[in-house]
Amino acid sequence: MRARESASAEELAVWRALDRVQDPEILRPITELGMVTGVDVTSSGEASVSILLTIAGCPAARRIEADTLAAAESAPGIAAARVDVGVMTPEQRRAFTERVRGGAEARPRQFGPDSLTRVIAVTSGKGGVGKSSLTAGLAVALAAQGLSVGLVDADVFGFSIPGILGLSRDGRTEQPTRVDDMILPPVAFGVKVVSIGMFLGEADPRSTAVSWRGPMLHRTIEQFLRDVWFGDLDVLLLDLPPGTGDVAISVGQLLPQAEVLVVTTPQEAAADVAVRSALVARQTGQRVTGVIENMSGLRQPDGSVLELFGSGGGALVASRLSDEEHGDVPLLGSVPLSPGFREGGDAGVPAVLDRPQDPAAAEVLRIAAGIAGRGRGLAGRRLGVSPRG
Repeated sequence: MRARESASAEELAVWRALDRVQDPEILRPITELGMVTGVDVTSSGEASVSILLTIAGCPAARRIEADTLAAAESAPGIAAARVDVGVMTPEQRRAFTERVRGGAEARPRQFGPDSLTRVIAVTSGKGGVGKSSLTAGLAVALAAQGLSVGLVDADVFGFSIPGILGLSRDGRTEQPTRVDDMILPPVAFGVKVVSIGMFLGEADPRSTAVSWRGPMLHRTIEQFLRDVWFGDLDVLLLDLPPGTGDVAISVGQLLPQAEVLVVTTPQEAAADVAVRSALVARQTGQRVTGVIENMSGLRQPDGSVLELFGSGGGALVASRLSDEEHGDVPLLGSVPLSPGFREGGDAGVPAVLDRPQDPAAAEVLRIAAGIAGRGRGLAGRRLGVSPRG
């Protein structure tokens, strides 16, 4: 495959045809965005075009591939064409982002590749594993340790963070404050929170359903990250929906530098699905940094533990995700079943503050302390300073 600068006359004709192909979301030519890496034309007029998508599972992948093929086939002297599709590396994605921004933005990007904020996406393979309760508990625990914390409820269909954190009561959810084009999120227990449940107007969130398709979901997450002003955060947590759908892909595209925590329950069936959610995160360039096992057992009055959902699921997920390429993925902790922890979420008063001696709350506090201890790394990030001559 040859670059444009070294192309033959036939290959240059294909490059010119590709100049007419636009990315359907950004509405700029794919050649201008650096998505075309090479063109080759044989003596018999067969053209091969190599393109790179920003992420695996790009929603516009089929359209970009079809438009590229049609453009190549339309070039003078081309008898047939084929398109080879790949995925950008993190470095290529950063270059792509800079091209899209044009070197400047009307609004500073809060959580770009050079941000010092640690971005942690909490995911699970299936619903019902207590992911939202754990995410909220971790956020409040980190804030209680003096960190500046933000929380994005990215589970657009199954939003529950406002209720867990006491921002939704009696059928009404606290709404963000708008200042011109800036959205200031409500704060609960020291955590700045945004959720789609805050944008439903006067509707009762308990009797309102959000029914959107992929593009709308992507725009919602993008707006949360762009327009909601969190200020200087130490940690931004995202409560992702279960599974490997549109929101997970969008978060991977918008926040490729995010760490990922995987939540599972002890049974093997849940562990199998949890591994899949982690693999999708890796495909988008994100790094899986730990596993949390929830509902690990119910402590009995005599001190014994009743393993209602079996045992070993968290360790199994951590083991399957650990390899030579990605390194060790630790099991950060096992959170037991606890009526008190559940009651705190139902009441909108997190147990990590209200009853820190509760077994589940104590384990969440311990996990949060371990996460906070890692701090924010500066390696490979621009500091915005330059040495004096």
